[in-house]
Amino acid sequence: MTRFMTRSIFSTFFVVSMFTLIFNFFVSAVFSAETLTLATDGKTNYVIVLPAEATPLEQTAAKELKWHLDSVTGADFTIAKESEVDVAKPQIVVGNSKRAKEFLPEIDVAKIPYDGIVIKSVGKNLVLLGHPQRGTLYAVNTLLEDVVGVRWWTSTESFIPKKPTLEIPAQNIEYAPKLIYREAFYRDAFDGVFATRMICNGNMIRTTPEYGGHHRFQYFVHSFFPLIPPDKYFAQHPDWYSEIKGQRKHERAQLCLTNNAMCEELTKNALESLRKNPDAKFISISQNDWNGYCECKNCTEIAKEEGGQAGVLIRFVNKVAEAIEKEFPDVWVETLAYQYTRKPPKIVKPRKNVVIRLCTIECSFVQPLGAGEQNKSLREDIEGWSKIADNLFVWDYITNFSAYMLPHPNLRVLAPNIRFFTDHHTIGLFEQGDAHCTAGDFVRMRNWVVSHLMWNPKLDEKKLFDEFLNGNYGTDVAPILKEYWNLLLNRAEKSGVYLRCFRESTNDWLDFETLTKAIALMNQAIATTKDETVRNRLRREKIPVDFVALKEFHTLRRNAELVGMSFTGLSNPQEALNDFFARCKEFGVTYHKEPWSAADKFELFEQNLRQKLKFDPITVTPPEFCKDLPKNSWYDVQNFEFNTHKLGEWTFVVDDEKASNGQAIKMPGNHFEWATSYNFDNTMFDLKSSKNSTTEQPTYRLYAAVRCDAKTTYRLYVAVRCDAKTTEGIAMTLGVYDYREKKEIVSKSIPVSEISGAEYHWVDLGTIALKPEFNFWFAPPKRPNEVDAVYIDRIVVVRE
Repeated sequence: MTRFMTRSIFSTFFVVSMFTLIFNFFVSAVFSAETLTLATDGKTNYVIVLPAEATPLEQTAAKELKWHLDSVTGADFTIAKESEVDVAKPQIVVGNSKRAKEFLPEIDVAKIPYDGIVIKSVGKNLVLLGHPQRGTLYAVNTLLEDVVGVRWWTSTESFIPKKPTLEIPAQNIEYAPKLIYREAFYRDAFDGVFATRMICNGNMIRTTPEYGGHHRFQYFVHSFFPLIPPDKYFAQHPDWYSEIKGQRKHERAQLCLTNNAMCEELTKNALESLRKNPDAKFISISQNDWNGYCECKNCTEIAKEEGGQAGVLIRFVNKVAEAIEKEFPDVWVETLAYQYTRKPPKIVKPRKNVVIRLCTIECSFVQPLGAGEQNKSLREDIEGWSKIADNLFVWDYITNFSAYMLPHPNLRVLAPNIRFFTDHHTIGLFEQGDAHCTAGDFVRMRNWVVSHLMWNPKLDEKKLFDEFLNGNYGTDVAPILKEYWNLLLNRAEKSGVYLRCFRESTNDWLDFETLTKAIALMNQAIATTKDETVRNRLRREKIPVDFVALKEFHTLRRNAELVGMSFTGLSNPQEALNDFFARCKEFGVTYHKEPWSAADKFELFEQNLRQKLKFDPITVTPPEFCKDLPKNSWYDVQNFEFNTHKLGEWTFVVDDEKASNGQAIKMPGNHFEWATSYNFDNTMFDLKSSKNSTTEQPTYRLYAAVRCDAKTTYRLYVAVRCDAKTTEGIAMTLGVYDYREKKEIVSKSIPVSEISGAEYHWVDLGTIALKPEFNFWFAPPKRPNEVDAVYIDRIVVVRE
């Protein structure tokens, strides 16, 4: 598989300005049928020819070409200036030289679109050139990969074929990508040389000027307050900020976009920032990362006229963009269509130098954007914007930010989504992967495939995945890995899961049987390879399924027992735990999720996972109401299985001799956040289907927040206590929330008098028909002078 699907080239060549979208293959009128023999038996007659005054990029392109051709053939390719090489000598012309113009008089380099390339043979000669920014180097890299057969799998892993006699077919390529901005946000992609070989050019990439540099944003996103900081302006100009419920505010607010004085000041600040950063070709004029839009009379009237807040925003951004264009005509002005501005306006249209950035943060990544009901809303919004805007930019979320190392079965939507974007006027794509983790879910393969698809969305993604699996892991192992991925992808699609990009668990799609098979397949792959380097790569790639087995060990074992099965995935959990963290250290893992606070440190993650496996919930003393019940009719969920938010600030794991396993979750009484929660989708009752057991749904009595079946009726109880200086008032609140429908199912305030003291008390929440999208939450009362803390012990599920 190559960057181009075939050597046949499409015929249209649009001439555009440097930052205008282009995507096409191009063909000249006459093809040269001559085969070029670049080397014979390790010797070459070819010279790599540079312009008399070669740019740093052209010099880099020649050096890259020489090094790789030398490595492939064993020959010594010479680099020389065009004045030193006779026109009759076989040559590879690199860059925009007089020699290139002699060979290709029909090519006007000034009209090559942004990042465009030209690869053409003229008789026995070869010409490689492109857009001045980095096109010549891209032409070299394309030749090396597509024609010579070089593969750069990662920044440190490559394949250099050995061909002492190197023959290549006649070349006739002119190509420019639709996406002028291409960024795969993975750790390995930050390497500037590797990013150039993957033909990526985004803001975060560390590409040096001699390798063509990269796009630079002035303010990457959410720039309202960086441009008009409240600390500087609010005291004197409160009318520059949002009016919310009749009051001007800046806390979690926006700007008043109809205020002309604010617009003038923001424009002045934006222009000054561009003067200080002349390399920036994008500037973000975009809303803050929360709601709080202005409700003043003027803003409200425009919003009504435009059918939403996007109209207010675009009218404002257009004014700023018009002023920026006068001084910086080739700078894009980017803004967001995000949250409350995502719906396109009815009347106003973005100016030609304005780029509308949409985000896929709400999407399900198991269904393509262009099809299915899960993503219908965003699909319609993108289609709507593409009808009024020539230039879209998409921030696409292609990892699980809450748990980088969990399996994330989104591979089948990556290519269709990129095609959907480019079919709808998208010129920039920020594919945000797990840049903070070195051992995520096959992240190197993802980076390689996504990068190729951004350059050419028409490539066959199945062939790309196959090529990476075969090339990076070996042909003996690749079929096993393909079976592994098909297993996971098929299961996710069959489950109907809404696969978000923030997920704490895989339990709503990855069942017991599939996980067991996936682990077995990875073990088979490791046992199959005879290559120690590949074996270590596979040990790294197995981390995600091992993480599931460790994270959900108690769930897997207990749910298996409920249906008369046994979980043998981990014969010795403690040994498996030690091996898991040893591999994390070996492969340089320092983050397990997107780092938002100190609570997300990897050290704390390790501590919590070890704590979770320290206890055996099955051996914990059952509550009185379970003592006479059959073993497979109940189980409890311990405190370490809850989601604890801002651990060390809002929540604490504490020793408590009155708790069922000697530990509890403690929440100080100084806040009222839903800081402890439990997701009801953390269950795997579809184990029953693997046993062909009765299809009747059992009935359970639920004591506290539990793992549950979506179709089961429960009575909810929770075991809690509090430390208080009073017997009056509320000690805590708790309840069940439907995060899919965004509504409260049940909520209850617990009086201090009912749960005060050292002993735990069961609280009855009534009967509920639970669904996987339900979340059980707990919150303290924010009464620090009366309630010191509240404690949560455990959860019990009882089958009635």
